[in-house]
Amino acid sequence: MERLATAEDMRAYGARLAARLRAGDLLVLSGPLGAGKTTMVQGIAEGLKVRGPITSPTFVIARVHPSLCEGPPLVHADAYRLGGDLEVDDLDLDASLEESVTVVEWGEGLVEGLSEDRLEIHIDREGGDDVRLVSLRAVGERWADTPSDRVEE
Repeated sequence: MERLATAEDMRAYGARLAARLRAGDLLVLSGPLGAGKTTMVQGIAEGLKVRGPITSPTFVIARVHPSLCEGPPLVHADAYRLGGDLEVDDLDLDASLEESVTVVEWGEGLVEGLSEDRLEIHIDREGGDDVRLVSLRAVGERWADTPSDRVEE
């Protein structure tokens, strides 16, 4: 488990994580409202060098952020308002999965079927602090060499 004290630390964590990402990667983010999921995605976007701004896609459901360099686009989705598997299917996330880095907030229990290989990231608050606790679970062969709960600098 990693302890992150500030929003800037969360963005930096996301940027470090982005250095390991490639087209076809799926990240499933979970945690309570205000935990820092979108803030982490901002760091991932910065690291991937995609067009922004990165905001919570709660009402839009999904946004595609094209690369500003030769890297993969970022698909940023929010499953918070989705009612189940059929609504997730309607997003057609699988159509762009192979050529994009796909990050789904609130996707736990809904999008794991999109890929056998994924990173499941849970963010929680530590007490009443601004400190966030980030746990990482690597699933599948793609992430076999990823140490649990750590994104190396």
